Amino acid sequence: MPEKSFLKGNIVPSRPKTHRMETKKPLVSLIMGSTSDYPIMEAAAKFLDEQEVPFEILAFSAHRTPMEVIDFAQHAEKRGIRVIVAAAGMAAHLPGVIAALTPLPVIGVPIKSSIEGIDAALAILQMPPGIPVATVAINGALNAAILALQILSTGSDQTAVSYREKVMSHKEKLKEKIKKANEELGNIDFPYRVK
Repeated sequence: MPEKSFLKGNIVPSRPKTHRMETKKPLVSLIMGSTSDYPIMEAAAKFLDEQEVPFEILAFSAHRTPMEVIDFAQHAEKRGIRVIVAAAGMAAHLPGVIAALTPLPVIGVPIKSSIEGIDAALAILQMPPGIPVATVAINGALNAAILALQILSTGSDQTAVSYREKVMSHKEKLKEKIKKANEELGNIDFPYRVK
């Protein structure tokens, strides 16, 4: 039965314990500057869950909890994290601060909170040389999760191969979706439409 969460009344689906990844360590960290970013980051969580990628979701603020951010970033690799997806709005320093403190790849998700999210996008995009942050579109949490999966799919071990197959399967589904859309568009009739 779904239960209410602390995230402003969002429904969190509950699952049988047998489905949860209790013994696995997370490979991807989804980090938000505030729990108000969860409705955007939920798309990333759902995608990773569907692809059976172990992940964690945490809220840290570069400005309000800087020591926790430092601790997280400095220990993420030792905990087995391989990719960090960090979302932030407005000044959006969180992805850059994390990237400065870890050798892991960091994907920034600019959150639309003021001036259409352009402030956050520019803050994440304009990193100084030597501290890269891969940046997706404003509110582009789904693409960040897909990119995280693609990063995990590099390599030749069985896990990487499995993730690569998941990436290709996802892209095949996108292709089929466009084919279906074109078939449906083909059924729309206009007097001057040339088919």
